[in-house]
Amino acid sequence: MISEERTERGAVRVPAPTPWPMIAALGVTLLLAGLVTHALVSATGLVLLAAGAIGWFREVLPVERTETVEAEAAPPVAAAPGAVLRFEVGEMRHRARYPLEIYPYSAGLAGGLAGAVAMAVLACVYGLAAHGSIWYPINLLAASASPELAAAPAAELAAFSTEGLVLGAVIHLLMSMLVGLLYGVLLPMFPWHPLIAGGVVAPLVWSGLLWATMRVVDPTLAARIDWPWFVASQIGFGVVAGLVVARSEKIGTMQHLPLAMRAGVEATGLPPSGDEEREP
Repeated sequence: MISEERTERGAVRVPAPTPWPMIAALGVTLLLAGLVTHALVSATGLVLLAAGAIGWFREVLPVERTETVEAEAAPPVAAAPGAVLRFEVGEMRHRARYPLEIYPYSAGLAGGLAGAVAMAVLACVYGLAAHGSIWYPINLLAASASPELAAAPAAELAAFSTEGLVLGAVIHLLMSMLVGLLYGVLLPMFPWHPLIAGGVVAPLVWSGLLWATMRVVDPTLAARIDWPWFVASQIGFGVVAGLVVARSEKIGTMQHLPLAMRAGVEATGLPPSGDEEREP
């Protein structure tokens, strides 16, 4: 009967779209993420998992919810005999990837360094405003890798420390360059403008994960962090890094391109970067 209705009416009945499986999957992810972050994350995941499971069951029980989709017969395809065009390995555009274009690695590094400067300025402003010293945020950052600074009182953190300056600078630069590289690779995958994805969305997500993780891993250090200022510094980093990366020219992600070209380094002997052929 169903096949006859499909033939006569030119339509098919398919399962109706539903968001509940995605909500249930998000709940499972948060439920497991809370095991290493915070109990509230697991509680939120449990609620989403229960809501997704109940909603999903109601979509299929006792009767599956369906919808009718108009079906159009495909026009017949006429055979066209001819030779098969084959691509040689390494030939331009012989394989498509997503994203088709990314920012060069050098743009990510430049954005990370520029964002590091912006974040450092905001952190020093916070240190002067809240503790009367630019060394407090530097020593506090170094405290994540130094047990001595982690146990130091606030007055000692506000004083100059060679260990704090060296550790803080190394941690700050390494993390900034790593995040800048991630910006260069990941920003083309998001549909939003890089300023929104890199300056607002990514800093808020990163700050939320750090807040939940630090409260479990090192509650003492988490209590010393001024989180509103921390979020403001992250947003400052993201805005500057996102602008620097977005102003760079994208390059294709063809797998045969050498690392130097993908890094944005010009050198002799490299193949052309576009579709045009090299002049003989």
